Amino acid sequence: MAAEESSPGTRFLRRLGLLDTAFLVIGAVVGSGIFMTPGLIASILPSPGLLLTVWLVGGLITLCGALSFAELGAMYPEAGGQYVYIREAYGHGAAFLFGWAFFGFIMCGGLAALAVAFAEFLGHFVPALSTAKVLFRAGGPGGLSYSLSAGQLVAAAAILLLTLVNSFGIRSGATVQNVLTVIRLGTVAALVGLGVLVGAKAGASNFHPLFPPGPAFPAVLKPLGLALVAVFWTYDGWYSVNCTAEEIRDPGRTIPRGLTIGVLAVTGIYVLVNLVYLLALPLAELQGVVRVGERAASALFGGGGAGFFSALVMVSVFGCLNANLLFGPRVFYAMGRDGSFFRAMGRLGPRTRVPNAALWGQAAWSSVLCLSGTYESLYEYMVFALLVFFAATGLAVLVLRRRAPLTARPYRTWGYPLVPLVFVVMCLAVFLSMIVAEPLKSLAGLALLLAGIPVYAIWNAHKGSRS
Repeated sequence: MAAEESSPGTRFLRRLGLLDTAFLVIGAVVGSGIFMTPGLIASILPSPGLLLTVWLVGGLITLCGALSFAELGAMYPEAGGQYVYIREAYGHGAAFLFGWAFFGFIMCGGLAALAVAFAEFLGHFVPALSTAKVLFRAGGPGGLSYSLSAGQLVAAAAILLLTLVNSFGIRSGATVQNVLTVIRLGTVAALVGLGVLVGAKAGASNFHPLFPPGPAFPAVLKPLGLALVAVFWTYDGWYSVNCTAEEIRDPGRTIPRGLTIGVLAVTGIYVLVNLVYLLALPLAELQGVVRVGERAASALFGGGGAGFFSALVMVSVFGCLNANLLFGPRVFYAMGRDGSFFRAMGRLGPRTRVPNAALWGQAAWSSVLCLSGTYESLYEYMVFALLVFFAATGLAVLVLRRRAPLTARPYRTWGYPLVPLVFVVMCLAVFLSMIVAEPLKSLAGLALLLAGIPVYAIWNAHKGSRS
């Protein structure tokens, strides 16, 4: 079977159309973040106008990134996304560092966090399966301790179940994703529509003053930068389409359109949902609240509204988990195909035409993080690494225009070179604000990233000895 999987004739099937790609973007982005981070951002930016503005600005920056990634995706319509673009622009070493971070804590840490969030909201309806239901606890030397909850087991089971669904083929995973996305869009539309109707009169005063007196320029840049860190995390996943480029029909046209439609839809959803939050509650009552969506729904619709909202978030997180499970293994497949990761991950199933080894490898490490309880500490470094590689990939558009001028570009970035430069500059600006605000976490994130350098050297030496 290994020989059959490695044969040149075993390739991905191009079965994803425009609707699939747009839904994949929406599905990979809209998870728990929009229902949990606005309260934290409100404590950083105590202004209704700034709260709405930062979500709109985050969407515009993401759109600049999407337009830049669209050129690269149409130029290299193969599985792997950023890994491929960084490899072509900067070489195999830089691409390995991206893959190292992507597998180690960006993707798998993110999957673990999403799965545990799903278990937390499921526990609202079935307390016996919640993360508060501790099944095992043990102490260790030096104050070390470990506990295992029913919610952690539910989280690992959710990852394994969705991995099984996606292992049957791209159409299977995409169909589940489309259904979950339609349900989410419908319920979010209902929430926004009813929220505006119910809260329009009573909540209008919550917007006055829209921009109260606050820190003047340049002092306002620091809180804006911190708020954008949270916004970047909440928008994460929009590049999912690029990772599945080898399975998209007519990628030169579909990738740019799918990215644009998906990012614009997500931006609209995020701004409208925050508008409903402000209609439901004064800004002072949103500040610092983690489960802000439930608080707002309860204020608008009573106790039943909070239950409905918990169900919405649970479905949303489950769909987001499925979308991320779907596109992540395509990166590990590209690495395995290059010999930069386990060779088995660079093979496709002869019937399913999906990278099953990469799927199950991702599931295994994500489940370990769920059960170990270390996913939260790893996930904190995700935005640090994301910003570094976002800036590098945006800059790759300019680098490859010079290094590969004759390579076919079915789509060229609109507004070049301004659009990719805006994306790069904003990523670096938020990156620097994160370093200033969280120097210790930034150093830890840098250490995790740089740990990939000796791993790359050892891997290459081992690969050379095998050759």
